[in-house]
Amino acid sequence: MPVWCCRCSLAGPVRNYNSSETEGQLLNSFGQYFGDSLGKKIKRMPLLEETVLPGDSLLTLPVVIIGNGPSGICLSYLLSGYRPYLSPEAVHPNPILHTKLEEARHLSIVDQDLEYLSEGLEGRSSNPVAVLFDTLLHPEADFGYDYPSVLHWKLEQHNYIPHVVLGKGPPGGAWHAMEGSMLTISFGDWMELPGLTFKEWAASKRRNIKSDRVMPEEIACYYKHYVKVMGLQKNFRDNVYITSVSRLYRGDDEDRSQLNEKHLEMEDGQKPLIKRNWEVRGYQRATDGSRVPFCLFAENVALATGTFDSPGRLHIEGEDFPFVLHSMSDFGAAVSKGKLRGKADPVLIVGAGLTAADAVLCAYNNNIPVIHVFRRRVTDSSLIYKQLPKKLYPEYHKVYHMMCTQSHTGDSHLHSAYTSFPEHNVLSFKPEMKCVLQSASGLKKILKFSVALVLIGSHPNLFFLKDQGHSIGHHLNQPITCKGNPIEIDPYTYECTKEANLFALGPLVGDNFVRFLKGGALGIARCLAIRQKKKHELMGSEDGGGDGVP
Repeated sequence: MPVWCCRCSLAGPVRNYNSSETEGQLLNSFGQYFGDSLGKKIKRMPLLEETVLPGDSLLTLPVVIIGNGPSGICLSYLLSGYRPYLSPEAVHPNPILHTKLEEARHLSIVDQDLEYLSEGLEGRSSNPVAVLFDTLLHPEADFGYDYPSVLHWKLEQHNYIPHVVLGKGPPGGAWHAMEGSMLTISFGDWMELPGLTFKEWAASKRRNIKSDRVMPEEIACYYKHYVKVMGLQKNFRDNVYITSVSRLYRGDDEDRSQLNEKHLEMEDGQKPLIKRNWEVRGYQRATDGSRVPFCLFAENVALATGTFDSPGRLHIEGEDFPFVLHSMSDFGAAVSKGKLRGKADPVLIVGAGLTAADAVLCAYNNNIPVIHVFRRRVTDSSLIYKQLPKKLYPEYHKVYHMMCTQSHTGDSHLHSAYTSFPEHNVLSFKPEMKCVLQSASGLKKILKFSVALVLIGSHPNLFFLKDQGHSIGHHLNQPITCKGNPIEIDPYTYECTKEANLFALGPLVGDNFVRFLKGGALGIARCLAIRQKKKHELMGSEDGGGDGVP
């Protein structure tokens, strides 16, 4: 199958795609964001077979971002040349941080020492730059204050770093697929991106935002509008699916100026190879449903895929029955269509996180009885409810109160509206819509239900990386998870410690909340800006030369 390849010096026959998007249209769309000079080079690029090996002369993009949710959008914003400065007259409520900011008021935050600024700050993220950026955008937010951001933004075209953002759907990522009837966990203001407040957007769209919490649909629309109003559209490509991201290897006599070279000795005595740029392969789904394959090359790849690709599973008998659901959106659709109305048997909800709590609230508010099963004790200090202030999250504390006070005991019957089963596991699902539960003491119980909803978290799907990314987590040879095994990164650059020129941000590095994922964009933007500057100095000429794009 022919693919479009960002490779300018290989000869080969040009073939036509069997899709509504022609070869020329696809090449032009990928060329637009680099300007006319690079666009002309791209238009001359031939199509290549999947088996063609890398050639000697590569046209390489500085950055490819995989994922177009809030992480990818925010990174694109900073790479597009937007720079945050301390606002005139701004006084940060943290006096020590404010003193540090005053020392370099003339510099953008991207050009300052992030480790120095982050020192001593505390917040609900384990990544120091995430805490720093959040406290600059939302000072003292965790204490219930609504202080304005101390930053103002300038567009500096000379700081633009060419990049492309690849996503499966429209900008906003998984927010477009979330159940729309529930309110967001975070306040709308906490999920906004730099340069455009959520309230400004809502006012411009004449949206009637009645509370601090909003529906996911509103947030999805905000992200999509943000990309347009900030002029980022030229960097985004929708309906794109990545199939592989792998390293290229070149002979060591070719361009030793590359940063982060890693030499690999050859067993047969040949010249050693240099581990260098990335090859990104995938396809773009055309309007008629056909697939248009492509291949890009990148100096740097940023992973911003989030963790919603693969819902967590119990891996038990009967889990594949059609009445066992694994997403809040499927459950919400069933509720909105009235499929569960009038059912005598309760809904079985498995899990003790916020998504499971959303499902409990959804069922409770629609007069659907609930059986709530979870493995932990209600006194477990790691339960998320214990980390949320009661004032800001009353509905989740309502669920937690029911978990504690309306639990099933050996002698009691089910409560009419809600019954919790702490310290219980689901052993199996039966075809007659029954499940087998087992308590911590080993006691088994069979319960009947109308539909089961397994909400025990979700995991990123990094199948396109070597070994599915198992080699880049904190724990080697284990799947990447947001809590248990996030990608191991440098805390100030967000570069993978085990793979140079590969970056990760957002839930992949443990930052689930939009408030904190923006710090990853700041760290990566600073790292890439420094490297671009060093590279240009190393090249010593305006035209750039080599493989990079000036």
